[in-house]
Amino acid sequence: MIELTDKDLKQLEKKGISKENMLSHINTFKEGIPFVKLENAAVIGNGILKFSDAEEKELISFYDSKLKGLDILKFVPASGAASRMFKALFSFLDAYNPAEETLDAYLSRTNDTDIKKFSEGLERFPFYQKVMDRLSLKSNAQGQKVFSFVTELLGENALNYGFYPKGLLPFHNYKSSVATPFEEHLKEGALYAGSNGKAKLHFTISEQHEEMFDKEFSESGPKVSADTGVTYDVDYSFQKSSTDTLAVDMNNNPFRNEDGSVLFRPGGHGALIQNLNEQDADIIFIKNIDNVAVMKDAKAVADSKKVLAGVLLKEQEKAFEYAALLDKVDVEDVEIEEIRNFLGTNLNVRFSKDFDSKSNTDKIAILKDKVNRPIRICGMVKNEGEPGGGPFWVTNGKGEVSLQIIESAQIDMDDAQQADLLKNSTHFNPVDLVCAVRNYRGEKYDLLKFVDEKQGFITGKTKDGKELKALELPGLWNGAMAFWNTIFVEVPLVTFNPVKSVVDLLKDSHQA
Repeated sequence: MIELTDKDLKQLEKKGISKENMLSHINTFKEGIPFVKLENAAVIGNGILKFSDAEEKELISFYDSKLKGLDILKFVPASGAASRMFKALFSFLDAYNPAEETLDAYLSRTNDTDIKKFSEGLERFPFYQKVMDRLSLKSNAQGQKVFSFVTELLGENALNYGFYPKGLLPFHNYKSSVATPFEEHLKEGALYAGSNGKAKLHFTISEQHEEMFDKEFSESGPKVSADTGVTYDVDYSFQKSSTDTLAVDMNNNPFRNEDGSVLFRPGGHGALIQNLNEQDADIIFIKNIDNVAVMKDAKAVADSKKVLAGVLLKEQEKAFEYAALLDKVDVEDVEIEEIRNFLGTNLNVRFSKDFDSKSNTDKIAILKDKVNRPIRICGMVKNEGEPGGGPFWVTNGKGEVSLQIIESAQIDMDDAQQADLLKNSTHFNPVDLVCAVRNYRGEKYDLLKFVDEKQGFITGKTKDGKELKALELPGLWNGAMAFWNTIFVEVPLVTFNPVKSVVDLLKDSHQA
């Protein structure tokens, strides 16, 4: 039994974490988190829909026809710091001395491909002119120029972009201005998430950056409103300290800091299911802050989003009709079969083998449970070798089969059959979701009831030279949405433009 001191209990109270929750974390470490069991990769024709041009036009038209009566929200996870994006540049500053070797010699010695790309594409970065205007170079040597450029870009007493939230960095260089991802999301919002001349956006950010986001909105908001004719309602939330997870030592006891306090760590993006649960709208679009394209691709991106939303509205319409029917006193056998077929064919619901032998009362109870769930339509892009989760048919611990977005860390790579399923999958997840979170009566679901707690991650870390185990909550679009009704749709690659490394800004999709 874990003994907690008065100091521990006060720490828990301050963070908003119950003693029971902390003990459940310890139990999770003791039991471990099992790998998922993949049944099949979701492919076109078996878990992924692909529409013709004519079908896409019809879905776009259907969504547009419903827009005026809809309450729409664009939800943007935006708390990511830029430090990881600049990882290669920070390493370069530590490893290179322009007074001791040329840049060519450094590149030959280290085979640093990121710095090679960075150096060759220097003038194409959206922050190039801003940095150069601040520099007074005394040497024409490329090594000195690049070193001075990176120092000015990241230095604490210079631009300090390594501290910035990723959403507020210069991403796209247009002729008259440079746009941040935040501004590009405003523009996107006008194209597919606006209704009656208004667009509502919610950003999850780090509390320390709120003032910076406010300043950016005060500067870019009026400009984008003037260009689009749309007024914006923008608000923010922070990842809750109550979603932090306990770290333990190698004996599964709470890991303690040097001052004796218990170490808690942020629970990962899965913690944002709490933030999402506080939002309410007819339709919620979800897309990461760094996944924005330049405006020449904006229509293609917006049309793709409208296709997904059209699918959502069509399927939800039918699901609501059946949910209301199931609440009637008498439901006929033929209606039970019709609803079962709809759930299986349209919402990818799988039923147990003994469903047919159950009584009508039990069948109706099962159908009610299956149809009264939040719905998510997830865009999937063809696998181009990018890292990230993928779409799979998965069997959970109860033997239930469902469509899930699975990360490679959840798969047992020592199992050849499971590894092959991952290796031969055709699509991956670009975090492109359209969600419905209300039931047919207009009441919002409690999204926390649809989380699979068994889809988290346990990872090894070190602190103060000591080994520890850390717990990451089920990912927002992974286990946190495990018990939603799910539809996967192929979307074009133009919709996927993440910036994980600074050199990604050199890709065509980020060149205006």
